[in-house]
Amino acid sequence: MKYSVKHLAELSGVSTRTLRYYDQVDLLKPAGYTEAGYRVYGESEIDRLQQILLYRELGMKLDDIKKIVDKPDFDTLHALQNHYKALQEEQKKINQMIATVEKTIQHQKGEIEMTANEKFEGFKKKRLEENEEMYGEEIREKYGETTVDESNRKFMNLSEADFNQMQEIEARLFDELDVLSNSRDLTSQEAENVYLLHKEWLMYSWPEYSTEAHRGLVQMYMADERFQKYYNDRAGKEAVSLLHDAVMKYTEADE
Repeated sequence: MKYSVKHLAELSGVSTRTLRYYDQVDLLKPAGYTEAGYRVYGESEIDRLQQILLYRELGMKLDDIKKIVDKPDFDTLHALQNHYKALQEEQKKINQMIATVEKTIQHQKGEIEMTANEKFEGFKKKRLEENEEMYGEEIREKYGETTVDESNRKFMNLSEADFNQMQEIEARLFDELDVLSNSRDLTSQEAENVYLLHKEWLMYSWPEYSTEAHRGLVQMYMADERFQKYYNDRAGKEAVSLLHDAVMKYTEADE
């Protein structure tokens, strides 16, 4: 079966303008053209568009999607299985948040008592699972199963006050990184503050602190694009290298 741009737009929920743009950037080319010059799409284009939209739902950029679906060894079944797994993980996080909201509603109605830890359990679990999904393999390989499990337990046992304080410290860290990005002076108070705040933030989950582990962590930040993306996106500018350089400078005396 052949589909026009309009028909495909109605079928997929994607605008005709978007489909034309996908053609322009070579993300989704039509199967051919009519004698009048109109785009025509076939079943293989339908399958490719589905994959594009699934990856978009996972928050991926178009350039990254194109690199994936253009691979000669791209396996549609394997991709769908990965999509399915990712959606299951997202469903698990949503269910945890739903459970927290349901408990909170019951608590507000006076039907149950809810401890401070329970109020924040869903948020902490969500963050922990996101970290585990994104960085778990690398962290466990670098620091070992026991250390990571102890760190996770410490984080899950944070009180409401400690959890809020941890969030505030991270926000202050990015404020200091913003100031440091203007001067880029590693001898400044802002640079030392970046090191101290990052150390303080880590201690809310680390079982114990060591400069060697701290230096190893920021080196991993620099080597892994996912860590770079988190810090740079959060700061709205290149920030991970400044964090790395500040930590390396203010821990070098302890080597």
